[in-house]
Order: sequence, then structure tokens, then C-alpha cells
Amino acid sequence: MTGQSNTQTASDIATGDWIGRRTPRALQPYLRLARVDRPIGTWLLLIPCWWGLALAAVHAPDSSRWEAAVYALLFAAGAFVMRGAGCTWNDILDREYDARVARTATRPIPSGAVSVAQAAVFLALQLLTGLAVLLFFNGFAIMLSIASLLLVALYPLMKRVTYWPQAFLGLTFNWGALVGWAAVTGGLETPALLLYAAGFFWTLGYDTIYAHQDKEDDALIGVKSSALKLGGHTRPWLWAFYGIAVALLAAAFGSAGLAWPSFAILALAAALLAHQAAAVNLDDPKDCLDKFRANRFAGLVLLCAILAGGVDLG
Repeated sequence: MTGQSNTQTASDIATGDWIGRRTPRALQPYLRLARVDRPIGTWLLLIPCWWGLALAAVHAPDSSRWEAAVYALLFAAGAFVMRGAGCTWNDILDREYDARVARTATRPIPSGAVSVAQAAVFLALQLLTGLAVLLFFNGFAIMLSIASLLLVALYPLMKRVTYWPQAFLGLTFNWGALVGWAAVTGGLETPALLLYAAGFFWTLGYDTIYAHQDKEDDALIGVKSSALKLGGHTRPWLWAFYGIAVALLAAAFGSAGLAWPSFAILALAAALLAHQAAAVNLDDPKDCLDKFRANRFAGLVLLCAILAGGVDLG
């Protein structure tokens, strides 16, 4: 295929997976369009929501734990739907680029399995479902969530105009930290803003690692990324991104008045992120993907750190 890199020839759609074996053929392209077969994106969108929710619940001890648990389930449903909507929108806009890259050429739109019109209808259904989930939250959280749609809409265009689309993803994917806090408190305070900033730098790190998978294809087809911008100097930047994220998390924990176990577990999460920065082979797409996926575990460890801040040590 003209314009493809020889270093990465495999499609990112698995053959013979559970979607191919267990779901109706007519639904399969839509499930793949929403990336149901690759849940890591849902996790990375969901985890900041849970961070914000947990931090607010621990910071405001009079809040209802039952209500927070219900909100956690609603955020899980919302993250699943909105991640799928974001992927659908991304694939509509990127269909011509995707057709020129081996890893993405067999995705539903460039392969012809789903038309642009069908994808647009599917996108509308996902957005309506996301709105239905939102209606369970307070008015401020609803408006805050709706405001994020501008970021969602613009993100796929950023790689055309800047070498830092990863920064725009950080703004988008961590918005849930603000919404999680607002769902409990009905507003925003300093701990939530620090948490959002920490998530931004966390995403800069993990998505720069992810971008190294596609750097040769990206250069050939003319799209930009932090991997191309930083090149052989990426590793010290990963240390900086993750280091700033940990420092901001510590500041958020301190601002929210979390107990010392939170900081002990934060140190464990910092070690996990440091291992990524030190060990990742930026010229091995598989290792980049493995290190990227490891952020689900790191993010859940950070969630445990927040929850530990509410443990009664008396």
C-alpha cells in the first residue's frame, strides 16, 4: 500500500477475537468502531472521573457513600459510551489518513464496512445515551460535562495543526476529574483543579509513549505528534511529565487533607510511572503499547491512594 511504513504492517483489529466469535455479524463493525474490543481507552477516560469522585467524597466526609457508589457506576457507563463516541468521531474525521496506514486501514470506515452516514447515526445514538446518563447528576456537573464536548470535537483535528495533540488529549481525557468532584460538591475547588492538572501531565506521558508506535507512519502521511517532536529526546521528557504529575497529585492530596497512607501509596504509583519512563523501548511498538496499557494499573493504584486518605487511623 502506497505511503505505508514497513515497520508496522499488522492491523489493529484482531481476527478471531470475542467480537468475531460471539456477536452478530451486523453489529461487529459498530462494536469495533466504538473500540469495545480495546477497553484501555475507556479505563483511561474513567479513572480520572473516579479520582475526582473519590477525592470529593473523602474531602467532604458528610457526603453519602451510597450516592458516591451510584455515581461511580454512572461514570463507568458514561465513560464507556463517550469513549465510543469519541472513537467514532475520530474515525469519521480520520478516514482518509486511516486508509493510508496499515494498522488502521481495516477499521470499519476506511474498509467500507460502515459508511460515513451510518457512523454519524451511530455517533448520535451514543451521544444521546451519554446525555441520558448525565441527567442523573446535578445541574453544575451536567453543564460541566457538556462543556467538554468542545474538546472532544476538536481533539481529532489537533494532529493536523500541532505537534502536541497529546496535550489536547490530556485536557479532554481528564475532564472527568472535574466532573467527578462536581457530582459530589456541586462546584469546583482547588483540589479538583490540581487533580485535573496532574491528570493532564499523566496523559502527556502515556500518550507520548503510545504515539511512538506510529511515528514512522505519521511522518509519512504528514500528521504530527509529541513523539515526532521529541524524537530521541523523549525519555527525559517522560520523566518530567510523570514527575510533574506526581507532584501535582501530592499537592491535590494535601489540599484535600488526605491522611498519610495516601502519600505512601502515591509513592508506589510514582515508582510504577518511573519504571515506564526508564524501561520503555521507544523503537518497539509492542513495548510502547504494553507500557501504555500499564497506565490502567497505575491509575487504579492512584485511586487506591485517594481512597486510603479517608481511612480512620484513630
